[in-house]
Amino acid sequence: MPTKKRRKASTLSERFVAEVSERLSRGKQVRRTLPLEGRLHIDRTLPFLVVYRRPPDRPDPGTDKLVMGEASYLIVSASRRIERGVSRLVRSIVKTQVEKCKAFLIIELWAAGREGAGQSSGGPPARPAFRLVANRANLPTVTLQALLDALKRVRLLRRNATVEMVYARRQWPEDFSSLLPSSEARRLSCSVIGLEVKPIYQNPDSGEVYPLLLRRLHRDLASALKRGVFEFAHQQTSLKPSSYQALGRRAVVKAVWEVDRSLAEISNSFDFLLQVTPVNIDEAWNQFKRKQFRSPPEFFYRPLPVDPALLKRQLYDIPIERVEDPTLSLIFREKRTELDQKLSMLGDRGTRKFLYGSLQLFGNVSDALAKLAREILEQIPPHSREGSGGKRLTAEEFLPLARKEIEYYRRQYPEMACRAEIRDDTSGLMVSRGNLLIGQRIQIPESRVEALLQHEVGTHALTYFNGRAQPFQQLYTGLAGYDELQEGLAVLSEYLVGGLSRPRLRVLAARVIATRHLIDGVPFADTFHELSRTYGLEQRTAYSVTARIYRGGGLTKDAVYLRGLVSALKYVGEGGRLEILFVGKIGAHHVPLIRELRARRVLKSAPLRPRYLDGSKCRERLARLQNGVLVLDLVKRRK
Repeated sequence: MPTKKRRKASTLSERFVAEVSERLSRGKQVRRTLPLEGRLHIDRTLPFLVVYRRPPDRPDPGTDKLVMGEASYLIVSASRRIERGVSRLVRSIVKTQVEKCKAFLIIELWAAGREGAGQSSGGPPARPAFRLVANRANLPTVTLQALLDALKRVRLLRRNATVEMVYARRQWPEDFSSLLPSSEARRLSCSVIGLEVKPIYQNPDSGEVYPLLLRRLHRDLASALKRGVFEFAHQQTSLKPSSYQALGRRAVVKAVWEVDRSLAEISNSFDFLLQVTPVNIDEAWNQFKRKQFRSPPEFFYRPLPVDPALLKRQLYDIPIERVEDPTLSLIFREKRTELDQKLSMLGDRGTRKFLYGSLQLFGNVSDALAKLAREILEQIPPHSREGSGGKRLTAEEFLPLARKEIEYYRRQYPEMACRAEIRDDTSGLMVSRGNLLIGQRIQIPESRVEALLQHEVGTHALTYFNGRAQPFQQLYTGLAGYDELQEGLAVLSEYLVGGLSRPRLRVLAARVIATRHLIDGVPFADTFHELSRTYGLEQRTAYSVTARIYRGGGLTKDAVYLRGLVSALKYVGEGGRLEILFVGKIGAHHVPLIRELRARRVLKSAPLRPRYLDGSKCRERLARLQNGVLVLDLVKRRK
């Protein structure tokens, strides 16, 4: 029975067209299959339709993908068998949407001939190129200029796109008939623009598609199309979108939810940081000390709860290629690559290969970052008394303070199911899957309590539960490469509550130096002595820093604290607002994507806001940062 319904709905009969029109008139989403592998998707009331007609007599691989992901698109065969039905459908869509929008825009996209295809084997890379075709008698000038400017921004294979503007009576491929006669288009207040794309994503010899190049072109082209439609909407229609990004898709299809769920299941099946954190950190210190700090300590780790190879098989069975939305597709593909790298590292734990994976995942230490770290260690006295004379809190004393902080957020958002617990298998503080783990032997200076609460609860736990409040699970498991911004934001929170001490900044700098030593092949004991003797760190602190860096075979993650702080200061100094960074666990390069998804109403407002942001002292400090400051300025004593 369902099969018969589907067949009936995929015809282009008058009844089918009437059903489409009726749904559009009520502002409903339309998503239908059409004859000859066609597809119609219209998200909501919108003043445009992007059309691709598949040539019936020759292959044109990949071109249909360029219109997928738009909030309003039509993919259909140009076969004469369904020509009249297609025209009837387009005419009905235009009439229905014009009643609500007052004007309408059709952008028909097609690929240039095979001579315009991409790079052949051994040939030079092809330059992206576009040809805009418009009719002078029905000319949306502002729209055309916006499209022209946006297409010129497309840059692929390190080459800028060329864009040609052509005025002609035909705004469609030469061997096709018109979707809507020009006279009728004018009568219906519909403008038609043709867009010919150089198919650089096709191999000119074999006709095969270059998938990575196609995806990149798809994303850049999607942005250009929205910029053009945005100007059209403001100039010609009654709709006034807040930004060009607001014209993107809001409806999320089943394929997206399935991919998101599958990626989250794999991500949640292991805790990467716990698996690479030694369980005998204190015992190893005693061993290291007994051997007079000459030979490296032996670390032991938790047994792996998963088989990395089997999880990788599941990972690459996830059908991300079914996700039409270029933004979501990019996010999912990045996450798949990151999970692949983490699983490889778990399989390589305890070997030299672990370090190579870490460099891929967390990056290297640049000369500029290493120089900053040395300046911090040299300019801040090693034996600062800042905060050293106060009381130190044990794990049992810190626990109720952490629970009180969690309860503050739970009153705002009851779903904040964060637990704080003391553990004997961790050292220091750590947030794992939204829960605060407190090392049993921890000793916290009283002056650092508020800073650590905001670092762990006000940043790490808060972004976890804000992410859980979003429709996509990736926002709480963490978008690819989120660590740098997340840790930079957490350290920045320490400064904003007045708890970023000079010794703390020295430790962050020491982590960078130790990471650089690790990469350069310096042995564990030599790095420990460098931190202790040259830079004046206490022996236990120097050991702790070195152990964090050398664990697992070499983990470069700890360099992201200082690097992330530098990035966060730059972001605030350039006028960036902090609130958007708390939507979930995101990287700095995701901020434009998050803005886009919020403009499209795909993401919700975050339910939790850090407590410290509402304090007067915090606002004063933020105002200072907005003028642009350097890292060392954060701990300079004011005269």
